[in-house]
Amino acid sequence: MDKNDYVIRLEKEEDYASTENLVREAFWNVYRPGCSEHYVLHELRSYPDFVRELDLVMTESGRLIGQTVSVKAVIHSDDGREIPVLTMGPVCIAPDLQRNGLGKLLVTSSLDKARELGFGAVLLEGNIGFYSSCGFDYAGRYGIRYHGLPDGADSSFFLCTELIPGYLDGVTGTYETPAAYYVDDSDVERFDKAFPQKIKLKLPGQLF
Repeated sequence: MDKNDYVIRLEKEEDYASTENLVREAFWNVYRPGCSEHYVLHELRSYPDFVRELDLVMTESGRLIGQTVSVKAVIHSDDGREIPVLTMGPVCIAPDLQRNGLGKLLVTSSLDKARELGFGAVLLEGNIGFYSSCGFDYAGRYGIRYHGLPDGADSSFFLCTELIPGYLDGVTGTYETPAAYYVDDSDVERFDKAFPQKIKLKLPGQLF
């Protein structure tokens, strides 16, 4: 893979439909029959804490092949403070180009830009097998808990990376996914009717 073959830039309004379709293709039947991530992206763009400077797409020879977005969030610290952080997602690469380093390139580019903007840490829900290569570790190792998760429950999906070294030193507390990520299934169904028809499948390994 030659990094010079790929362009990472801000998403434009004229990209919206293509980006949503890309997200739909990438997530279809992965975590559930069908997917909701394309509608989540659609809703996030109008969310007050959406960070437009981190609304990025990746292209190759003019073809849109990847995207990532980030949203402001907070850690509710045990000492009463609210610690500003970011969350990232959805993030995707076109299905035919996955597992060749493009996802890492896109995510690390977003993290670099977030660092330049002054953000101190990123927390997200994801697979440590991928995100560890981008500098993420289990959030529990930073003393951060996932909202509503019972003690002793598996939290291996909850990941964190510091953009500013030491940003989370002395911080313990709870993180809650921003409300805009929670969408109603009926709204997803209505939104999805504007896209080409696809078959929903219940597959092993899906979470929902």
